[in-house]
Amino acid sequence: MMIDYDVVKNWIFEDVRYDYAERDVMLYALGIGLGQDPLDKGQLRYVYEDGLQVMPTMAAIMGAPGAWWKDPRTGADALRLVHGEQHLRFHRPMPARGSMRVSNRVLSLSDKGAGKGAIGVVLREIRDAETGELHAESRNVSVLRGDGGFSTAHGRTDPPPAPLPPIPQRSADSVLELPTLTQGALIYRLSGDYNPLHADPAVADKAGFARPILHGLVAYGMAAHAVLRDALGYDSIRLRSLGLRFTAPVYPGETLQFELWRESAALVRLRGRVRERDVVAIDNGVVEIDPRTD
Repeated sequence: MMIDYDVVKNWIFEDVRYDYAERDVMLYALGIGLGQDPLDKGQLRYVYEDGLQVMPTMAAIMGAPGAWWKDPRTGADALRLVHGEQHLRFHRPMPARGSMRVSNRVLSLSDKGAGKGAIGVVLREIRDAETGELHAESRNVSVLRGDGGFSTAHGRTDPPPAPLPPIPQRSADSVLELPTLTQGALIYRLSGDYNPLHADPAVADKAGFARPILHGLVAYGMAAHAVLRDALGYDSIRLRSLGLRFTAPVYPGETLQFELWRESAALVRLRGRVRERDVVAIDNGVVEIDPRTD
């Protein structure tokens, strides 16, 4: 079986209407670890209905296309697929209750060569269902480890996405730690990702893990939390974009140690390391922020 470039590149996704309310907003925030300090007013903005704000990274779960790579028409080896990178660009804050119209399309499909895998990029737009205003754009980069070489048969491939720049060589400007919850994956899955890899020990064992692992998008949301806490005083309106690369799994209950570099008033670089195992789980993070200080 081999990836069919034309089928994948022209895959048709139906638009999705994503309705949510305050409970969904709070549940998502709790799932990525906000609210662990119930006296922290900054965290309470995202987990308490009085003045509730939406954590911007919630856009990453809105209208996701699901496990479409498993469809045999793609020709992909979905069992060897990993979430390589996640990018979000934020255009305007989301209301605490709303309806979004979400569209997905395959942006690119790149052949790295036989034995080297392939890279698929899906672009998602999250718009207000009534006004059509764009709230956020998502780019999901999937690494298809078992699907390199398809262009030999089909003669077509796209240029690979531009790599994220390396982390600065100098010492980080700040370091902070955010613990994950031992039950974190079980809470987060209630926001819509029910992959048993994150809940069932038997499934995790078959996949080669000692126990269920944390969702990658939990670590992604925690990276945003680290930026809000360290650089923005929990003012999420100033967060403009966040892109990063996933490099290792995180187990529920472990602590992520985030290193942040302030490259300018509008640019922060970021890396996340699992403290207990001294393993980099998040790398090459690029964060754009509104530089205003008022």
